[in-house]
Amino acid sequence: MLNAADKALAARLPQGVLRDPAPHYTEEPRGRFHGQAGLIAAPHTVDETAAIIRACADARVPVVPRGGGTGLVGGQIMSDGPAPLILSMERMNAIRDVFAEEGVMIAESGATLQAARDAADAVGRQFPLSLASQGSAQIGGVLSTNAGGVNVLRYGNARALCLGVEAVMPDGSILRDLKRLRKDNTGYDIRDLLIGAEGTLGIITAASLALAPKPAETGVAMMVVDSPAAALSLLSLAQARMAGGVTAFELISGQGLRFLDAAFPDMRQPFDTRPDWLVLIEVGLPAGLSADAALENLFIAASEAGLVSDGVIAQSGQQAADLWALREHIPLGNRHIGAIASHDISLPLTEITHFITDASAMIAAEGDMRINCFGHLGDGNLHYNLFPAEGRQRGEYDDVRKEMSRRIHQMVVERGGSFSAEHGVGRLKAADLAHWGDPVRLQVMRSIKAALDPAGIMNPGAVLA
Repeated sequence: MLNAADKALAARLPQGVLRDPAPHYTEEPRGRFHGQAGLIAAPHTVDETAAIIRACADARVPVVPRGGGTGLVGGQIMSDGPAPLILSMERMNAIRDVFAEEGVMIAESGATLQAARDAADAVGRQFPLSLASQGSAQIGGVLSTNAGGVNVLRYGNARALCLGVEAVMPDGSILRDLKRLRKDNTGYDIRDLLIGAEGTLGIITAASLALAPKPAETGVAMMVVDSPAAALSLLSLAQARMAGGVTAFELISGQGLRFLDAAFPDMRQPFDTRPDWLVLIEVGLPAGLSADAALENLFIAASEAGLVSDGVIAQSGQQAADLWALREHIPLGNRHIGAIASHDISLPLTEITHFITDASAMIAAEGDMRINCFGHLGDGNLHYNLFPAEGRQRGEYDDVRKEMSRRIHQMVVERGGSFSAEHGVGRLKAADLAHWGDPVRLQVMRSIKAALDPAGIMNPGAVLA
């Protein structure tokens, strides 16, 4: 049995770590979960974090870690059970060191993703993980959810960009493993165990992050395609022509563009007639190669192959930013309309076209709904979201919402995909994991949880229901 965080626990915590309760500590962006907090603690150091966890372990008090609060699956919110201690990492926000020649940065978990990107930029490098929420999302949360973003195609997700971690384990001991090594074959990789665990196995307090060189030439283009199949063929063509130079490859649907028209009528769009499908491509090339010329030649080759019918290539940094702004505003347009159900899925690339066709047919047969399918096509990650028909309200679909999500996830799993591509499991998808997850994998996960956190105090209810 777990106990609530109370005054008795507060008396055992380091001085100066407690924060006054504020609504944002128990809220999440979509308003799907309403949390509770017995105490809110924000340590300044790893030693203070360890002291807090030791006190909670002794008192059997649940700990819910909180980063920037941008997560969409309820991992940072505990609604049921004893009121937890919310552990905010906001004060541990330093960039401890940058080793430019090594391509390594040491960042504390409370540093925002934008701060890490800025620190890398200041020494002529880049930290290539990029999210729409990077001004608020924190490094600890990015790692604990193994976040992806728009550049996974070229640089990998958060796991691929982390070399080592400092972390506090569930008994309050400190793992000091901030290695700056690309190669270290010395047994079990505890770093990889903590990344993606969503705070259920320990608290990441700092990380060694891999930096990358900045491309000498960058270019951005939007190209109109007639189908997702054509978009995948265009991706293959682009990768063959540019040999690793494709940084991002985003699929955008006409429905998403029309939602932008409704939510942001003053936002300029590059095509007067909204196409059914288009792709946003970003490339980064070495010195001596022109990104604009590469994109122009790609368009010509794709046009000759019947893959594209129109396109624009950004002629300035501002134009490139404007094209990216369209993509980054799509979730805001979705929020303006109000989704019936949202799905963060990934599929093998060769299954994507079949899934989109079959899922659209299934939705059409079941009800009058609009679909906004968009996302990181280059790495197989789609956001497949359902919306009310024009003139109807999402509350009218309450009787079919869960069944639609179940059937969509079933179609994804049957095709070898994942129902949680980049947002994590949290509490929202814990039941889905229990239902769809491989039984042996789930048993191994439970064994690891029991071994490292036998009292079950670390973010209870997240990931493992």
